[in-house]
Amino acid sequence: MDTGDAGSLDPADRDTVAAQLGRVPRGARAVAHRCPCGLPDVVETSPRLADGTPFPTLYYLTCPRATSAVSALESAGVMREMAARLTTDPDLAARYRAAHERYLARRAELERVEEIVGVSAGGMPTRVKCLHVHLAQALAEGPGGNPFGDETRELVGPWWTAGPCVVPPGA
Repeated sequence: MDTGDAGSLDPADRDTVAAQLGRVPRGARAVAHRCPCGLPDVVETSPRLADGTPFPTLYYLTCPRATSAVSALESAGVMREMAARLTTDPDLAARYRAAHERYLARRAELERVEEIVGVSAGGMPTRVKCLHVHLAQALAEGPGGNPFGDETRELVGPWWTAGPCVVPPGA
């Protein structure tokens, strides 16, 4: 069983993610995406944390600049508009369901955790609850990985242009 300790990340990446989060990352097992500045901005987490807790969030956004930009979108009510579109756009709903299914399949490749079988994150597949999760999936899987993640990426713009969000430890 993958116990999901942060030690599975490369030590330099683990230290960078800890600096980004302001705490030791829980369950981070790999860098799922790197920002154009070169630092991790999404980590893939283990489905079960080291203490045995089920953890449904497979892709975790770590860059504080990206996180802040996404939080501003959430505060502006973007999620309500996205959720409303799910009920009127069958193609969008189908692509969102496919993102949910890919999320579950990838997590199951890592470990099957009975307590979270069928549960993805961010409200998928019927609600839009957390744009951070959607952006993280879109970055990890690439364009088309999550339709609301793709939209979020476009709305937040290039968060990396001011340079790295943190100074990597030892740099």
